[in-house]
Amino acid sequence: MINPFFKNNGPLNISDILQLINLDDLNIDNDQEINDIKDLLTSKKNDITFFHSKKYKNFAKNTKASFCLTTEILKDELPKSCLPLIVENVLVSTSKVTSKFYPSSINDNFDYTARDIAETKFKDKVKCGKNVLIGDNVTLGSNCLIGHNSIIEQNVSIGDNCSIGSNVIIRNTLIDNNVTVLDNCVIGKHGFGFFPVSKKNLRYPHIGIVIIGENSEIGCGCTIDRGSMSNTVIGKNSFLDNQIHIAHNVKIGDNSIIAGQVGIAGSSIIGNNVRIGGQAGISGHLTIGNNVEIAGGSGVIKNIKDNSKVMGYPAKNIRDFLKESK
Repeated sequence: MINPFFKNNGPLNISDILQLINLDDLNIDNDQEINDIKDLLTSKKNDITFFHSKKYKNFAKNTKASFCLTTEILKDELPKSCLPLIVENVLVSTSKVTSKFYPSSINDNFDYTARDIAETKFKDKVKCGKNVLIGDNVTLGSNCLIGHNSIIEQNVSIGDNCSIGSNVIIRNTLIDNNVTVLDNCVIGKHGFGFFPVSKKNLRYPHIGIVIIGENSEIGCGCTIDRGSMSNTVIGKNSFLDNQIHIAHNVKIGDNSIIAGQVGIAGSSIIGNNVRIGGQAGISGHLTIGNNVEIAGGSGVIKNIKDNSKVMGYPAKNIRDFLKESK
């Protein structure tokens, strides 16, 4: 389940895709149809994928995709069943192709389908404050609360016994049972993905969603971006303090606790039972193991193994940090 809320305009002829990325002179069966664009891990036969960094070479070796946007340097990492399409900028080309498959995923304008909850089927089901709006394709479980001035925009599912605070905006999100979202949160909008091209910024489409596991809590003023090519996930029984930013494609495991003003950059994976102190920063595309403790104010720029305790910038073993600080 990657993009349940975005309509796929596929299948598309490979000739249309090649023309879009200026490769229309290749000797390929132009009538071949491509079903979808996906990441290396989830793509299947007759899909197109992308491969832009050696970090993902193990995924590349096993991809099931029929075509892959990549570079001359990386192409030999792909299996023979996957034809490399050599492009100048992999991510820009991926953005163009994704936009072709999913044109509705580019912009996040206000939800024109939203209407007052009193005009919907939820008017007698949900206890809510004033000025609550509900968009299309929304489901709300039993015994839910929604605060004043909150907007549950289109493509949201909220489970049973959930509490949504005031001034909250939620879109493109699946929320499990017994979840609390406190005031002033924005969940499920697109992430900070774009590329400077010809003196303008090319917006990267976001076709993923946000998934929040059961018994979790999201503190006041948090922002959780939906995924670009995969999903952003908050595991069950994980608690986020106030003013935390979770970027696109981040995965946070179960039973994790994150203190205020932490920022986690895109595509990082946080394990189970992780503790992160206030104002720590986690760089993108990292893996933080299980049972890790990260002290407040730390800057994490490398992967962290299971059961580690780190501190400082760059974050290092806490004992080493304290010795060096004497």
